[in-house]
Amino acid sequence: MGKPASELPVVVQKAYEFSLWLIQRVENFPRSYRFSVGDRLVQSALDLLLRLVDAAYSRDKSAILNEVNGLLNRMRFLLRLAKDLKLLLVDSYGFAAESVEEIGRMAGGWRKASARAE
Repeated sequence: MGKPASELPVVVQKAYEFSLWLIQRVENFPRSYRFSVGDRLVQSALDLLLRLVDAAYSRDKSAILNEVNGLLNRMRFLLRLAKDLKLLLVDSYGFAAESVEEIGRMAGGWRKASARAE
């Protein structure tokens, strides 16, 4: 079996909570954007979460965490697009941007620590 959730890195839990929050917001997008921008946002959040989970169970964390950095950059632009299309309120966008930034800092720290350990 895998690691219990309590043993996973904190960044995985942060990404899980962010994904949960974002999925709930996307449900309220207008139909005309829900299946384009909304689906891409949700898919990006889930890809990010799952790659962090992969890193938690992998020996070669650095390669996966480098990929996570690219996923975070894509997420930043999708969130900005959602804000500019007025799909997210400014406060929601602010929360999302802070969350993505925090996940990025945590993943970067994890990547540096794992690179030193390898």
